[in-house]
Amino acid sequence: MARIFLFPGQGSQCVGMGKNLFPLFPEEVSTANEILGYSIENLCLEERDGQLDQTQYAQPALFVVNALALLKRLRDTEEPPDYVAGHSLGEYNALFAAGVFDFATGVKLVKERGRLMSRASGGGMAAVIGLTSDQIEQILQKAGLSGLDIANCNAPTQTVISGPKEELARAESVLQKEGAAMYVPLRVSAAFHSRYMTPAANEFARFLEPFSFASPQIPVIANVSGRPYSRDQSKSALAKQINSPVKWSESMEFLLRQPDPQIEEIGPGNVLTGLLRKIKAALASNPARG
Repeated sequence: MARIFLFPGQGSQCVGMGKNLFPLFPEEVSTANEILGYSIENLCLEERDGQLDQTQYAQPALFVVNALALLKRLRDTEEPPDYVAGHSLGEYNALFAAGVFDFATGVKLVKERGRLMSRASGGGMAAVIGLTSDQIEQILQKAGLSGLDIANCNAPTQTVISGPKEELARAESVLQKEGAAMYVPLRVSAAFHSRYMTPAANEFARFLEPFSFASPQIPVIANVSGRPYSRDQSKSALAKQINSPVKWSESMEFLLRQPDPQIEEIGPGNVLTGLLRKIKAALASNPARG
């Protein structure tokens, strides 16, 4: 049996998350508060004009709540995972779970990541349902929408595209005419996981330079490759992740090929569990894919 933990990323945050976890881990909460310069409990438990949905706050909040959920899970069952993966921001929790860095370092990393990504503006993202990422790329290229990038390959027919807002607006009718079942603009402040995040990725790479990371103690599936991190890949992969697509579907297909995979989502919500059902269904209808 392969025990697998998945950690959600930005978009899974909600007011009230962590309520039952904060009292259990006062030392970690205090550490997070000191690094962040504000109360993580107040941020998560109080509605403050949508502050929790702002990138610079959402990312540290999710990392902390995911991490505390992991610590509780390990304390309650003493059953460590055999593999870990996290969607975008959630990958930092996967690396924490694998012993690549400690809790305090993780908070410092996501604080800076959120700050840099929150500074980007002028673009957007949209979810496309009913077409594969390859089909989407071909359709966009044919339509001359060369400014759009594939941002998230969440499931075989659930893809997020990223880029300038005017091209995203044009893409809706183009993709729907070619068979897209749904086209959903996302409430984000910028074109995340695209070429437009390269300045942020480069600055984050410089920020990472003085940190020392350990090799993963268990396999961590990287968003940028859909395969386990190599021994010394952590810094380069985390910087590259900011302006590269999240290969989530490929990551899950890799994990589903492990012996008797038992997969559990650790953190608020069940977004990843829902995506996993879609990936499993696609594999069942097309066994050659797996």
